[in-house]
Amino acid sequence: MYQTTMQETANRKIIEKADNITIFEYEKDLSNTAKNAVQAFYSSKMNVRKRQVMLELDDKHQAVIQSGAMQWTVGKVSSATNVKGVGDFAKKLVSSKVTNESAIKPRYVGEGLLILEPTYNYLIIEDVSQWNGMVIDDGLFLACDANVDLKTVARKSLSSAIAGGEGLFNSCLTGSGLAVLECPCPREELVEVQLKDDELKIDGNFAIAWSQSLDFTVERSTKTLIGSAASGEGLVNVYRGTGKVLMALL
Repeated sequence: MYQTTMQETANRKIIEKADNITIFEYEKDLSNTAKNAVQAFYSSKMNVRKRQVMLELDDKHQAVIQSGAMQWTVGKVSSATNVKGVGDFAKKLVSSKVTNESAIKPRYVGEGLLILEPTYNYLIIEDVSQWNGMVIDDGLFLACDANVDLKTVARKSLSSAIAGGEGLFNSCLTGSGLAVLECPCPREELVEVQLKDDELKIDGNFAIAWSQSLDFTVERSTKTLIGSAASGEGLVNVYRGTGKVLMALL
């Protein structure tokens, strides 16, 4: 049996909660000295704050997290690697090289709490089952339910990899469960576009996640090369089909 004060306080607020996942945000960094007090003050005013994920584990909830992300656990919690053998390790090692994700992602099981390392990145919770395969930008994965499968997918066309700024391979989350992503901006600044047999054109690498069902290509902004040059837009990322795209318009 355990007790913990890992809950809301005057300085630590819950900013998002879904099922067994809670995201805390520290309004101020109280562990400061006179040297960096001014910087810390203005950082908090500009929303540069520490954030932290807490996952509640039980017989219905297990978690897979980014390697090195665990800060502490309490209760009867144990961990194991997500490697099933030599062949699986080789496959994960190759995937890690092309997606900038760690090859080994520990799996935590048991009954208790799992607290992740604090980060200054923004954190969002997404329901993977709502995406029909959720392709994410490199380096965004932080944690997910053990029912979620994390795999590597390749671009359908070479043009989208070379000219689209997204790389040739990406991580894709499939299955049923929640995932926590590290995001370049807060949820309030994210724009979600849902498509039904339609298309979305983006001038830049602003999409952080999109449905695997969408066809992603890179095309000229107008039908002719001269027209693209005259418009000043050049190439655009195009997402076609049925699904959704999450954009961080920085």
